[in-house]
Order: sequence, then C-alpha cells, then structure tokens
Amino acid sequence: MTNTTESATDQEQPLAIPAARAAGCPFDPPPALRALGERTRLARVRLFDGSTPWLVTRHADQRALLADPRISSDITRPGFPSSVPVQQARIGFIFMDDPEHARLRRMVTAPFTLRRVAALRPAVQKIVDDLVDELLAGPRPVDLVQAFALPVPSLVICELLGVPYADHDFFQVHSAVLINRETTLEERREASDRLFGYLERLVGDKLDHPGDDLLSGLAVRVSDGELTREEAAQIGVLMLVAGHETTANMIALGTLALLEHPDQLALLQQSDDPGLVASAVEELLRYLDITHNGRRRVALADIEIAGQVIRAGEGVVLANDIADRDPDVFPDPDRLDLRRDTRRHLAFGFGVHQCLGQQLARMELQVVYGTLYRRIPTLRLATTLDQIPFKHDGSVYGVYELPVTW
Repeated sequence: MTNTTESATDQEQPLAIPAARAAGCPFDPPPALRALGERTRLARVRLFDGSTPWLVTRHADQRALLADPRISSDITRPGFPSSVPVQQARIGFIFMDDPEHARLRRMVTAPFTLRRVAALRPAVQKIVDDLVDELLAGPRPVDLVQAFALPVPSLVICELLGVPYADHDFFQVHSAVLINRETTLEERREASDRLFGYLERLVGDKLDHPGDDLLSGLAVRVSDGELTREEAAQIGVLMLVAGHETTANMIALGTLALLEHPDQLALLQQSDDPGLVASAVEELLRYLDITHNGRRRVALADIEIAGQVIRAGEGVVLANDIADRDPDVFPDPDRLDLRRDTRRHLAFGFGVHQCLGQQLARMELQVVYGTLYRRIPTLRLATTLDQIPFKHDGSVYGVYELPVTW
C-alpha cells in the first residue's frame, strides 16, 4: 500500500460517500472506497451537501486521530462532516467534547463495567434460550430478525434501562427512522421528538417510583441537581437506540456471514470453547464493521498526517470499515477467520469516545453465537443471498429480513 495523499485537485472528482457495495459482495466494503484506501492514506471525499472533508483510510492513522484531543466530536461545530442534515435541538453526549462529554458519560458507566456485565450473563442466556425454544416450537421458515435478532438486545436493554418491553414496537420503529440516511429531516425530528417525549415521561415516572435500573439512577441525579430532566431523557434515548440497534444487526448479519462460510460456522457448532466464541465475536465485528458511515470528526487545530495538513475547521471521516481490512494489521483481511487475533479492530472506535456499551454487546453476541448454532445445527437460509434485503440506506449496516429454516 502507498503512503500518498490525494487532494481535491488531485482527483478528477472526489469520491461520493457512502459509496455503493459490489453486487454479490454484501460483507465487503465498497470497492471504490477500498481502491481509494489502497492508493492513499488521506483523500478528499464528497458528502450529500457538497462538502469535501478528508477521508482517513489506514488503521494506524485512525487510531492516532481518535486519540488526538485536537479532533472534535461536536456535531454543532462548523465544518463537522455530518452524514445527514443535522437537527440541532437535542444532541447526545456522543456528539460532545470533554468536559461535558465526560461529565454525562460518567453518569452511565457503572452498568457497563466488566463486573456488572458478567453478572447479567445468566439473564441474557435465559433470554436467548427462551427465544430459541420459541423458534424451535414455531413455524418455518421464520424471519430471524423479528423472531430473534431484535428481541434479544431489546429485552436486555429494556431490563437495564427500566423501559417496558411491551413498548418495543414503538421504540424500534422510531429508532429505525433515526438511523436511516434516506429519511427526511422532518421525519427524523418527529421520531426524535416522540422518543424524547417517551423517555422524559419515563424519567418522570422514575422520579416518583424509582427502581433498580439506569433510568432510576438518572432520576436520582435529576433530583440531586446533577442533571436536568432533559439531559436524563436524552441520555435515555441514546442508550435505548444504541443498546438494541447495533447488536440486533450484528446478530442477523453475523448469522448470515456464518451461513455463507460453513467452514467457520462448523467451528462454533462443534466446540464449546468460550475462548473460540469470544474470538468469533471479535472477528465478526472486524469483518462486518457495521457502523459503515465512518466516524465523523472536525479538526480543532492544524494536524499533520501522511505529509498533509488537515486545517482547523476541516471535517474528517475515519473509514473504520476499510481500516479493519488493513493488511498491515490483519493479514489476508478479506478472509473470515474465527481464530484470528483481532484485538486491535476499530468496530467500537478508540479513544475517549470508544463505545460505552461494548462489553455488553460482546457478552450478548458471545451468548448468541455460542448458543444459536449449536442448538439449531441445521439452521440455513430459506432464500438465496441475492434476495436478502440489505440496509444500504442505514448508518448501521445489516439486513431488514433474514428468512431461515432448519
């Protein structure tokens, strides 16, 4: 791979992102993006609004920038390379910088520690086992997304937050609107407002009737004056949406990838080694890297990288999907290898904004990947790969439906 840069004048036309995936290759990054990454470490790209931020292609450069305090996550700053028109009214802490980001994030870290997540594993195992029982007792074929992939993380995050699972249709529908790039600003605003109103009412309920859940903990902070009710509700929206959408898509898309790689699926079916299951989770996270819009940042100061200066105020897009296919870090990167050492993947990001819920997501995926294929060893697609509806329009990649049988 080369170490050059391409400016807007070097390229005939900056590549428009997100770029299209190749037909028949749904698990691989877009070919045009891959080709750009093979030519250069840094290049101009074009967004929906005509702006041309820098795209960073290499794994090492992305890690360095994600750890650099001169790079901002503040979506309200001029030059921030948003993937869609921005609604400015309410911004979650993932789109803030320290110290405000750190202040709000600290208030919700406790439930996501390794110890607390480990204590949840038996409950998650029961959720998975019960849902597999329902699959086995139900009709075939079945859509694995609706019958399994969505319910698992939705049940878990509802229990953790203190959100009634009976409301899952409501929050799943509105979450899907928020992460779809093709919805209008008005549609996203309405979905955001409805989710916010829902969580604000729940926070109010917790103020009057606290329980042993995350929203009740936030309500206590509201009572103590550490948080406003609006801040607590916005944190709740973030936790609820992120807590089920990404994991649900990893369950379904990971299952499809394994069904298309039967040699790798057989490793999970034939082993009860938790180390192999943990390795499989990390490799599927690397291989699929479902947050495929790239991580978006804006420079606060001039930063030199790859012989080029990113100027203060310029947008930066870190293409994590091709960074996790960087051959300098992952030999033979396009091969799915569940025994691979993938500890340096960027699926959860890096630096102070690294995914808060990563340990919970890992545990949920370990339980799913360690259970589903062993309990249903004849699981197979009930259609052909070319008939699967992929989420090419989403900021989180996955499938809308996954018809399976056994």
